[in-house]
Formats: sequence, C-alpha cells, structure tokens
Amino acid sequence: MSTCLTDNTSGKDRKDLARWIFVAMSVHPEIRSLSSVSPETRDQADKTMAALVTRLLTANCEKQTREVVSLEGNMGMYNAFRALGEVAMRELMGSPEVAASVGGYVRHLDQKKLESVFRSGK
Repeated sequence: MSTCLTDNTSGKDRKDLARWIFVAMSVHPEIRSLSSVSPETRDQADKTMAALVTRLLTANCEKQTREVVSLEGNMGMYNAFRALGEVAMRELMGSPEVAASVGGYVRHLDQKKLESVFRSGK
C-alpha cells in the first residue's frame, strides 16, 4: 500500500502533505506561538489533503486500499500513510535552506565538552 501511495503522488502532492502536517502541528500548545497559520490557510490545507487522500484511496490505489483494510484494518492504513509522510518530510529536509536551518544549532555546541566525551570514548 505504501508503495502505491508514494508511486501515485507527485512532488507537489508530497509538499501539500508536508504543508498539511505543518499546519496541523502548529496548533500544539508548545508550538502555537511560532506560527501564525490563519483559519483560512488551515481550511485550505484540509481541503487539499482531503482531495489527495480521496484520490489515492478511491482511484489510484483502490485495489490496495481494499486489501489493506481487509487484511490489516486501520493499522495498515496508518502505516501506509506514515510511510508517505516520511517520504514527504525527507523531500523537504533535502532543501538546502532547510538543511542549513537544521544545522544551525551546531554553532552553539560546546565543542570542548563534546571533544572531552569523544576523546574519553577511545
């Protein structure tokens, strides 16, 4: 099922999925202050995600959907979409801007403490 999902999504589809994940995570109380996602943006992300899921489950991967639901139930669907989400996130992480941002913390590491740990491990 996960292969069918990834094979039937474009780069744009996977970016839309990652955008929806970001929008959904932005309501978490610990993260809410970092994002200003409007209700309109949230609704549009939901609509885009609903269209993508509907297309995948009822057109592109109908046979696989029936098989997974029959054999594995909700857990099979969860695992298939988790795999698709991982692909979408890997694509975003491949962006040079994102990679630079993710690596930004390195300049704040305490190099002396880290060196002492690594030296003592030899």
